Amino acid sequence: MTQLFDETGKVHPVTVLKTEAAVVTQVKSLEKDGYEAVQVGYGSKKAARINKPLTGQMKGLGNFANLMEVKGISAAVGDKVSPEFNAGDVVEVSSISKSKGFQGVVKRHGFGGGPRSHGQKHSEREPGSIGAGGYQRVFKGRRMAGRMGGDRITVKNLTVVSFDNATGELFIRGAIPGRRGTVVEVRGK
Repeated sequence: MTQLFDETGKVHPVTVLKTEAAVVTQVKSLEKDGYEAVQVGYGSKKAARINKPLTGQMKGLGNFANLMEVKGISAAVGDKVSPEFNAGDVVEVSSISKSKGFQGVVKRHGFGGGPRSHGQKHSEREPGSIGAGGYQRVFKGRRMAGRMGGDRITVKNLTVVSFDNATGELFIRGAIPGRRGTVVEVRGK
């Protein structure tokens, strides 16, 4: 993240995203596949690290690191699809959030933990009781310790501050889930 100043001197906290053109690798049709979409490939990868079924599917269009289906675009196989944004566009952004590993209930769910005094020894960050006595089981959905993060998160109603066509840099106001290098999907509303 960084910050940009507009013409009036107002500061905007922005996230900088690097965009690149994608190549159409397959066209899904209503007759053959049951729905209409376009499969695009982007990024680059060594040819030796792509298996033969994917190599055949890409039909010599390139060695793409990622393939993705996009609806609402009409294009032919081999066409380049470039992102187009204008300042002031409202977009929604989806990506995989940062993974935190196995976390306890205080960090994962915001539990308060137990008292620190009055004879308590090791109960500072414990979950407490996990169920009633009569049922002899723990109900499904009980909030407990476990894996945290690494989920697909969508943030809506973010504003595009500016887009540089030459470098492919997209400046979006606000924070975006994920670490540096995460593949981010930006959709216009």
